[in-house]
Amino acid sequence: MAAATRVADAEGLAQLSMRRIATELGAAPMSLYRHVNGKDELLASMMDSALGENPLPAVPPEGWRAQLELSSRTVWQAFRRHPWLALALSMTRPQLIPNGMRHTEWALRALDGLGLTIQEMMHFHTTLVSHVRGLAFNLEAEAQAEQDSGLTSDEWMETQEPGFRVIAGTGEFPLLNRLVDSDLDFDIDQLFEFGLARLLDGLERYLTVEGH
Repeated sequence: MAAATRVADAEGLAQLSMRRIATELGAAPMSLYRHVNGKDELLASMMDSALGENPLPAVPPEGWRAQLELSSRTVWQAFRRHPWLALALSMTRPQLIPNGMRHTEWALRALDGLGLTIQEMMHFHTTLVSHVRGLAFNLEAEAQAEQDSGLTSDEWMETQEPGFRVIAGTGEFPLLNRLVDSDLDFDIDQLFEFGLARLLDGLERYLTVEGH
């Protein structure tokens, strides 16, 4: 398990295979099948372990908003530590991952008692998770791009500015040109926090408008 996680963390999910893990362990590939039935089961175990690294507290903070903020940030931290995790998790065919189910149960409990149906509760939870996971999708690709190019995201953006200035000089993109002049810090953690706050604002308004 630890060897598989190290490979995925360092080299990305595409490099994860039973043969690769066996090489890490100095074992025969077929010997791994005594412990897991295959790559899918191995991956599920890895995800379960990653999501269990920072368990949510038994006594939550006061208020549904603070609870959902904590839940979302805990998942975001897991994605940040393990860039492959967002790619591995499925929203349409969710894997049976006990620690993932614990996160879901914890979030649903935060929404329970607000007058929402169980379907609405799950929809709000799924919307939050989709925001977190959607941003986290960029993490592994960015890590690979930085490794391949030797440039950080900020350094790469600097190389693109002259070409953008040429295109923007046509006058067709005045707002984008203003954005570049504003020296925007395109920080993914800031994007996460901004989106999380707006989604929770929306939930708060929904609860008020719907009279819950």
